Amino acid sequence: MEITKDLTIGELLMADRGAGAVLMGNGMHCVGCPSAAGETLEEASFVHGMDVNKLVDDLKAYFAEKQ
Repeated sequence: MEITKDLTIGELLMADRGAGAVLMGNGMHCVGCPSAAGETLEEASFVHGMDVNKLVDDLKAYFAEKQ
C-alpha cells in the first residue's frame, strides 16, 4: 500500500485497522468519527494543525515494520 497525503482515513483503516494507533499517537483522536473516513490525511492534518509529512512518515514506518 502506498501511503500518501491523498490517502483517505477510511482507505487507510480498511487496509489496516492498526494504523489507527499511529493516527491517534500523532494527535488525531477523531479516527472513529464518520466524517473523518472521507478526509484525506492532508485534510485531517490541516484541521488538527498537524504536520502531514511527519504523519505520512510515521505511517510508512509502521507499515515497513509489518513486513
